[in-house]
Amino acid sequence: MDAIQALSQIEEQREFEFTADDFTYIQEFMLRETGISLSERKTSMVYGRLARRLRRTGITNFRDYFARVNSDMDERIAFVNSLTTNKTQFFREKHHFDFLTNTMVPEWQNQKKRRIRIWSAGCSTGEEPYTIASTLAASGLLTPSYDCKILATDLDTQVLEVGRNGTYGIEASKAIPAAMLHHGFIRGKGKKQELLKVKPSVQQAITFKQLNLTAAWPHKGPLDAIFCRNVMIYFEKDMQQQLIFRFWEKLGSGGILFIGHSESIGQMGSRFENLGQTMFRKP
Repeated sequence: MDAIQALSQIEEQREFEFTADDFTYIQEFMLRETGISLSERKTSMVYGRLARRLRRTGITNFRDYFARVNSDMDERIAFVNSLTTNKTQFFREKHHFDFLTNTMVPEWQNQKKRRIRIWSAGCSTGEEPYTIASTLAASGLLTPSYDCKILATDLDTQVLEVGRNGTYGIEASKAIPAAMLHHGFIRGKGKKQELLKVKPSVQQAITFKQLNLTAAWPHKGPLDAIFCRNVMIYFEKDMQQQLIFRFWEKLGSGGILFIGHSESIGQMGSRFENLGQTMFRKP
């Protein structure tokens, strides 16, 4: 289905006129500014999310709204936030964290490695970096004997605020193994008993930062692990390969790249050792 067909299906129920040219403008903006590729299948989703922005701003047509986006940095951020997808949970693709616990941590300990640097790229609302940090805490690495730091980045500023806060519904605890739950989280009391709070010692290991993956990256030293899972599916193939090459450059020798179950590293496979289950080691 192309953009025109998709638009015609919602024509009767849409509140604002939304043309094929409007959708093309949004596609080109997101690809240019963020690297995200929006297919025609996303037409209804794009309209629905941006219609909320038009209502909030009081603007009655997309042409005027695009002018606001180009002249108002706050609205530009809200525009991008509206069109990014943030689906995550604690211990998603648990085998990655089993590998961290059972293979990576023992290797670091045998090497007497004290400096650990991990990047959660596309961290969404924080479940992934807190999963990493609680895993390290349960393994004894979040102690003064180690220098462990996790950088958690995302394009969406709103989800980063959720991550910084470190508070989740108690139902999230069902996905967290007992050891990690004990070392990483505190259940609220009284009126807050339905909330799960990340322990301060775990929060302190993580820095949350807004970052566009297609722009410059802030890392100064080599990384021991990069988690970029279910993020590259939103990029075109050429951009995916560019990102994987940049990940390879940032990883230190023996560093591990974790990607999503529906993703692959394509031509960059010759530069990595494939460990299976979407885990790749830089020799």
